[in-house]
Amino acid sequence: MSKSILTLTVNPALDRIVTVDRIVFEDRAYIESTTEAAGGRGINASRVLTNFGAVNTAVTTSGKEVGRKFEEQLRQDGFGKEIVRIRSNIRTNLTISDRQGLSIKLNELGPTLTKYEQNRVMKAVEALLPVSSWLMLCGSLPPGVDEHIYTKLIQLAEKHGVETLLDTDGDPLLYGLEAKPTIVKPNQSEAERLLNTALITRSQIIDAVRRIKAMGPKSVVLSLGSRGLIAATSSEGVLEVTPPPIEAVSPIGAGDAMSAAIVWALDKGESFSEALRWGVAAGTASTKLPGITLASLDQTKEVYPLTQITRVVV
Repeated sequence: MSKSILTLTVNPALDRIVTVDRIVFEDRAYIESTTEAAGGRGINASRVLTNFGAVNTAVTTSGKEVGRKFEEQLRQDGFGKEIVRIRSNIRTNLTISDRQGLSIKLNELGPTLTKYEQNRVMKAVEALLPVSSWLMLCGSLPPGVDEHIYTKLIQLAEKHGVETLLDTDGDPLLYGLEAKPTIVKPNQSEAERLLNTALITRSQIIDAVRRIKAMGPKSVVLSLGSRGLIAATSSEGVLEVTPPPIEAVSPIGAGDAMSAAIVWALDKGESFSEALRWGVAAGTASTKLPGITLASLDQTKEVYPLTQITRVVV
């Protein structure tokens, strides 16, 4: 039996997406549409994996009234779900996007999880590790959750021979690196916070991926939004992948699509450089779609040949 990919979202959200004609300050904008969806980095990654035909299970938390709406939305998704019930409402996140591709994200911090609830999240993941090939640890942790929870899960995954991708921010990212995940995937702001430095030039970004790699992970993928990515890999040195120029509609979930496509490609036995191209293609294809729509495999395949990869020689 082939193993499945596991995503974890400890801090999911009911995402409310408001599309407006333009984002302006001190003047009125007009709402064109409002949609609600089950959100969270791991949930988005599971959607893309499912779009790509990969068997996967999303482990997530849910609680109270907001949780009920979240689960209602989640029923529309075809991936496996392991829901850990908590006693508080999960969060609601608001994203306001306009036609020019600008967006404002207003995220709640999330509920407090008791020690017991945190342990149940750990146990839910642990129970699925024997049948998994990858564990994707995605997104922020709610306030008060043990900031070493990702560290512990990476160590558990390693015991089961499961590869790991870590996509988070702040202290959970810093501590998670110590457990030597297979891949860590910060975006530019997360990398700047981690290294406590502004990353402005290309050479600063190349230096940053090397510095982060020295902190423990086997490979670092630094996502640069519409500029693609720069990665420090254990097998192929430092690589840069750039997307074709496109008309961006909505950047929401593009980073999650990138993570999912990289893991999907590596899980199929592709080389790291090919996986990075698939990642950029999926992220780019997702930004061409409105709201929270994420790329299909066919849409990604259209962009894939237009991505360019170069080995960075320093």
